[in-house]
Amino acid sequence: MNGSDKIELTQFLNQQYLCESLTVKEVNTLLDYIELVSFKKKDIIAEAGEVGQALYFVVRGEVALFYDEGGEEIEVGRMKEGELMGEMSFFDKKPRLVRLRAMSADTQLLKLTRVKYERLRVEHPYIAVNLLEHAIISLDHLIRRVSTDVATLGKYIRGKGYA
Repeated sequence: MNGSDKIELTQFLNQQYLCESLTVKEVNTLLDYIELVSFKKKDIIAEAGEVGQALYFVVRGEVALFYDEGGEEIEVGRMKEGELMGEMSFFDKKPRLVRLRAMSADTQLLKLTRVKYERLRVEHPYIAVNLLEHAIISLDHLIRRVSTDVATLGKYIRGKGYA
């Protein structure tokens, strides 16, 4: 990551919930542990069935989550700028349930590998705790979206609340 990329990313991260309680120095320290990766539209970022070896934070673009239903890809969600993804498999070390695919021509992600996260946890625990809290909030938002979708589907099936 060159100097201008680092300055841009520092400014971007300072505006994100992930770093709202970090100082500029701590954000710069976090950047020493992560790498900026780019994908073209339709590139696979992570495959279903793999155990997550990295967390991703969307800097630019959009990523779709696809479930494989008998060879047919079914989109189950979208991750946009400022969102964390890959945290479930990363933390529970179980295979991913979905494929992560870039949906924008120039999708940019920050990637934190498991090895770098382990170092961050030891060397800068305050930063690691902030990252972990953000992962918990991200999972909470996912569960709330799914719960709302299930409730809406239930109302639709029972015929309640629809004309």
